[in-house]
Amino acid sequence: MDTTSGILDEALERLHTSGPEFRGFLANHGPMAVEALVRHGQAGSVHRWLDHYETKLEDVPSPQDPVTDANWQQALGDPRRVTDWTAYFTRLVAERPWRDVLATWWPRLLPGIAGAATHPVIRVGHVVRTLLEDGEEAPRIAELAHALGYWAARHTTLPVTVRPSGTASPAEALAALPRVADQQVLPLDGLAQLPGTPGWPAAAESLDVPYDDPDAVRDRTAALVEAAVHHYLDHGHGHGVLMVHTATAPNAVLRTLPALPRELWAVSLGAVWTASAAITSVYSAAEMQSPLEGAGPLVAEEVFERSARHGDEHVIKLTDTALDVANRTADGDDRALAAAVRAQQLIPADS
Repeated sequence: MDTTSGILDEALERLHTSGPEFRGFLANHGPMAVEALVRHGQAGSVHRWLDHYETKLEDVPSPQDPVTDANWQQALGDPRRVTDWTAYFTRLVAERPWRDVLATWWPRLLPGIAGAATHPVIRVGHVVRTLLEDGEEAPRIAELAHALGYWAARHTTLPVTVRPSGTASPAEALAALPRVADQQVLPLDGLAQLPGTPGWPAAAESLDVPYDDPDAVRDRTAALVEAAVHHYLDHGHGHGVLMVHTATAPNAVLRTLPALPRELWAVSLGAVWTASAAITSVYSAAEMQSPLEGAGPLVAEEVFERSARHGDEHVIKLTDTALDVANRTADGDDRALAAAVRAQQLIPADS
């Protein structure tokens, strides 16, 4: 990644002058997209991309009442308090090492990982990857505060409790998930149907989570990312945009695991699997889409460059995750790259 030009940090500073959402509930994907663009050799397009994307964004919401160590539980899950939450985490990361703040707050926020369709944890995953791999410059520390603040404000628990403890692989567990009765609804409306969906809790609990083996948890999380990317290739046409998060959310957790105490790894996999499974049940298409045609030979760098030209933030994010999957295999993963091309086809270009 280009860590010397300052483009990523300049972009984050630009984005921190806008709120985390716009048009009522749409997530500001800017910090996630620009990190992916810079990482994959597209730093030269970042500011041009932002010039267009910023026209959609809205101002930072007005503060309401400060979040403190004494009242944070009352403020948890209140989207009106997002600016208060950002200010609170900004103070915390100024006073303590960012890893300590993350380790303290990750288990507090994890039960609400499904909030805002998992966008907050995805935002955390992007910045943690940068902090771990590319340096701890001030705009990146500030971005972690913004991402955690967004998560705290949008903290939302699922209406059904699941503890995965079965024997199924991620691919098997995804394939076994039943679909909710009323699809194509807003995320919260769809999630509310889960308790009444026959077989859903049992299917969600079928995933094998190796609770006593953190290294195996990491590998299982990587397998979940791979399975979700492949599932998108075949079933993402149920909802091209929202199905992206079934893969990018577990990948965000996978990226964050190295910064967390190992005793938090298994519960993190369980939580993100449950959120990914919920979104899958609400938005996955019932029938497989026909095989991808006309894409030609797939080369990772070319696929990402094509996604960068496409311009949509969800396409950029899914391609970033698909490249992670492809890079973990010795000879690449054509199905993962094909999923990225599928997203380019399913999601309208951002012109």
